[in-house]
Amino acid sequence: MQYKNLGKTGIKVSEIGFGGEWLERHDEAESVDLLRYAHEKGINIVDCWMPDPKSRDIIGRAMEGCRESWYVQGHIGSTYQNGQYVRTRDMKFVKPAFEDLLTRLKTGYIDLGMIHYIDSREEWDTVMKGEFIEYVRDLHQKGIIRHIGLSTHNPVIGQLAVETGFIEMILFSINPAFDMRPATEDLDTMWDGYDESLSGIDPERARFYQMCEENEVGLTVMKAFFGGALLDRERSPFGVAFTPVQLIHYALTRPGVSSVLCGYDTREQIDAAVSYENASEDDKDYASVIASAPLHSYSGQCTYCGHCKPCPVNIDIAMVNKFYDLGTVQASVPESVREHYRALAHTASECIGCRGCESRCPFGVKIAERMRKAAALFGN
Repeated sequence: MQYKNLGKTGIKVSEIGFGGEWLERHDEAESVDLLRYAHEKGINIVDCWMPDPKSRDIIGRAMEGCRESWYVQGHIGSTYQNGQYVRTRDMKFVKPAFEDLLTRLKTGYIDLGMIHYIDSREEWDTVMKGEFIEYVRDLHQKGIIRHIGLSTHNPVIGQLAVETGFIEMILFSINPAFDMRPATEDLDTMWDGYDESLSGIDPERARFYQMCEENEVGLTVMKAFFGGALLDRERSPFGVAFTPVQLIHYALTRPGVSSVLCGYDTREQIDAAVSYENASEDDKDYASVIASAPLHSYSGQCTYCGHCKPCPVNIDIAMVNKFYDLGTVQASVPESVREHYRALAHTASECIGCRGCESRCPFGVKIAERMRKAAALFGN
């Protein structure tokens, strides 16, 4: 298992994580076994947005004796009322729900205290000016939550979170289909008026990923498989099916991403996700699937897929392109991006213009031209 820095939290998380949403639909002992099996496979991060007592008890039992080797995303504002999940900012529900989380997880702290599910600007303003955020800050000051995080499906809210300076990581929905859709305050209407001519990553999403990378705000990923739709040709918006490994690789190649949190029903599904660690480049190749899809394409846009390799002068073209994109998102290049670029073994100025990479690019990116622009931007 590979482990990645989660932004500037100081935490190293497994790049394959555990999304706990499906735990409650299984026998408790079976779900405890699933979590422990995942841990044996190297998974060390679990998301617990679920307010139901059963899911929380399962995670608590699974972590017994090894709590310090797990990183928990525990949500604040996810409550259980009359036997149902309710997202709320009403403190008479929020506080007891969080205290219940600590009790059932049998822990005195939560590693990543998540401000739960903000998708609208109105709710953002409400949360950031009221008693709710004061409670979150107090928990953080007391060490009950080690780091402050937030979950959202809206890249505009994600950008606001990055700009706060105190939100250190974000749980965000990332997959090739979502990336092509513009920001929305209502996830349920994302695919209303579906436009088959739409192509390429939405600019707000691209900017959000770049801001996370630049500001060292870590990203963990939900909905990587689009609820399974991207695994099924009949339901896929692309008209083609992806594999779990391809979708995990897509998410992990977005700037700022540290871990992809998958949901599991069986040990076999855990094995399928963890197989990413030993997958070949052909197995990981999402780009060819997108490029050949009947409904969509990322024509002209670099997706950092690596098809351009090998370079005769050993330039890591995908990384140069990523730093170029990060460097051009603002009026001046952030110094952190410059330093990362300078650390490359070979920079864009070494490009000999052979264009062999361009013949391999599934999206028709004019790579030689981008190398010239990158060399001019960074000075070498």
